[in-house]
Amino acid sequence: MRNEPMRAAVSFPRDIVHLPRHILYLKAMAEGSEHSYQNGFGGGLDRGDRGDRGDRAGRGGAQTSAAAGDPIFDRVPPHDDDAEMAVLGGMLMSKDAIGEVSQTIDVTDFYQPKHQTIYNAIIDLFSASQPVDVVLVANQLLADGNLDKVGGADYLHSLVASVPTAANAMYYAEIVHQRAILRNVIAAGTKIAQLGYSAEGSQAEDVVNLAQSEIYEMSMGKVRQDYAAIGPVVHDALDQLDKLQQGLVNKGVPTGFRDIDDVTQGLQPGQMVVVAGRPAMGKSTLGIDFARAAALHHNMTSVVFSLEMSKVELAQRIISAETNIPMAALRRADDITPERWNTLNQFWTKMQNAPLFIDDSPNMSLMEIRAKCRRLKQTNDLKLVVIDYLQLMTSGKAVESRQQEVSEFSRALKLLAKELEVPVVALSQLNRGPEMRNDKKPQLSDLRESGSIEQDADVVFLVHRPDFYDKEDRPGEADIIMAKHRNGPTETFHLAFLGATSKFKDMPQDYNSNQGV
Repeated sequence: MRNEPMRAAVSFPRDIVHLPRHILYLKAMAEGSEHSYQNGFGGGLDRGDRGDRGDRAGRGGAQTSAAAGDPIFDRVPPHDDDAEMAVLGGMLMSKDAIGEVSQTIDVTDFYQPKHQTIYNAIIDLFSASQPVDVVLVANQLLADGNLDKVGGADYLHSLVASVPTAANAMYYAEIVHQRAILRNVIAAGTKIAQLGYSAEGSQAEDVVNLAQSEIYEMSMGKVRQDYAAIGPVVHDALDQLDKLQQGLVNKGVPTGFRDIDDVTQGLQPGQMVVVAGRPAMGKSTLGIDFARAAALHHNMTSVVFSLEMSKVELAQRIISAETNIPMAALRRADDITPERWNTLNQFWTKMQNAPLFIDDSPNMSLMEIRAKCRRLKQTNDLKLVVIDYLQLMTSGKAVESRQQEVSEFSRALKLLAKELEVPVVALSQLNRGPEMRNDKKPQLSDLRESGSIEQDADVVFLVHRPDFYDKEDRPGEADIIMAKHRNGPTETFHLAFLGATSKFKDMPQDYNSNQGV
């Protein structure tokens, strides 16, 4: 067995760990060695170099600083000046190149600040439908007071001279973009190291979640958004409305219920939707109905995290609801006739590639749910999350009270919905408040164990079945009370409850909500 050279122990001083990303880059540039990242990772140290460096670090105690002892800090971050110049040169030569390149890279993809400034000037002219060439860009930079900062008009002419044709601008842009991704990898790794070293007194799970979030944002190409002026934001809102009218974008994730979809326009990305009810009222059934409508009838990837029922129980409910074979029959072999077997086989064939995922892991923590959702978003373009139910979740750490713990769950699920840009449907128990009232109807204040749920939720549905308390009171009917709707009016929806096949169903169009009341 070959003996590997021992690496020197490296510690991160607090002044290094807490430096912002751009300072770390500058520090790496100032202390960079002959091993340059300019052409990517191809010029990395070989095994012998690492051994020599380890030996040197072992012999010289003064070489244990982060800048001299760790390869992350002693190199210039990945970039390609020639490719950046070629991209800008191509944009100055062709308006078509500007349109193509702007769809591929962003200003932050450029490593050199002067290249960022020139790129912004080109995009400003292009966005204003102005012609773009060296003279006009120079005038724009002069008007902004940036011409001397980028090297004057001579540097702009050198950009054009550096590229023979604008036809290859997209290839150069891809190189610039790839180098930017590598820099983001380094920045994310540096920040994760900073989180680990500065996490004294914090829960390890919290640090892991922040690290996962950092990697997810980097892999999705996202950058934390800063504040924005109201003008562009209003423009985006009106643009979305225009696309809705033209049918260019989907309204939201459909629930499968006519009246609910009409009021909500579907469950919207970033929303936290709470479905609450007393035990055995049908809240789990409604949550599964939402997932069935999205995944099985509209081909939208959905995941159900069930902390209450097993996968087999959930599968039986879905089979019953989709095939109209009663739940009781699925538990009695004698009730499955050849005709029903034929129906079940046809349903099974249809389900082979259905984008519906079920997770019944016991004692599932919030961190597990977040990690799994992020992975499904990356691999399957997740569109809907259903969690059954909120009060069964655990944090895995000591808390002052159960109310505080549920509040943390509620807030974290809202943040997860915003991060992944999907609606998160959280089922929740109600306290005994409805049973103390004469009409037995639930209210928003009945949400159990936390007032934070009603604060964080964008939409709250309360499930109420009058025949649960009085079998003669509107048998087979259910009221889905929209007790909160952050972006629109509240309403009470009347649905049929088919308990035998475990599903809710729209009432006929001519149904009178006052009949039988």
